[in-house]
Amino acid sequence: MLSIYKDLDLEIPEGVTVEVNSRLVTVKGPRGELKKNLRHMAMDIRLVKGPKGNKVKFVVWHGDRKHSACLRTAQASVNNMIKGVTIGFQYKMRAVYNHFPINMIIAGDGKSLEIRNFLGEKRARHVQMAEGVTIKEDKTQKDQVLVEGNDIELVSQSAASLHDVTLVRNKDIRQFLDGIYCTEKTSVVQVEA
Repeated sequence: MLSIYKDLDLEIPEGVTVEVNSRLVTVKGPRGELKKNLRHMAMDIRLVKGPKGNKVKFVVWHGDRKHSACLRTAQASVNNMIKGVTIGFQYKMRAVYNHFPINMIIAGDGKSLEIRNFLGEKRARHVQMAEGVTIKEDKTQKDQVLVEGNDIELVSQSAASLHDVTLVRNKDIRQFLDGIYCTEKTSVVQVEA
């Protein structure tokens, strides 16, 4: 017998509140608040209150294979929002150079970065962090910066902008390996395993 609907559940941890208003999801936690519009996905998103705790239920009615695949995507998006408001996201970006040392100058507010002396060039490159994302110097490692925030999409986009601005053009990339690379993706609040 073919099922007329498919569903997935997501547990809501203690200290986190989730509100759903016509597929506009708002998650509040100790690190702040995140909102995401999931109206482009044709599915039901409901809050289910139970004795064992609250859940978010994602339901697709009469879905084919591709439509049902949206369930996992929506669940992962809300799960990333819950992780963001509880432990946050941190990308470690390291400057790698062979001959000319790359100078990274962080603005006083931690919202932008200036890159100088990349491959010996005189021009300065500026990278603006996305809204809600901060950048700071890593005290434990030389030539490394930490990109931190609550929204994984904005943190990863800011890290990608750092990498993209130092791509080597019109040279053999097997020889010219200089640039800023992501060395580790972790959380701001360290969780004991």
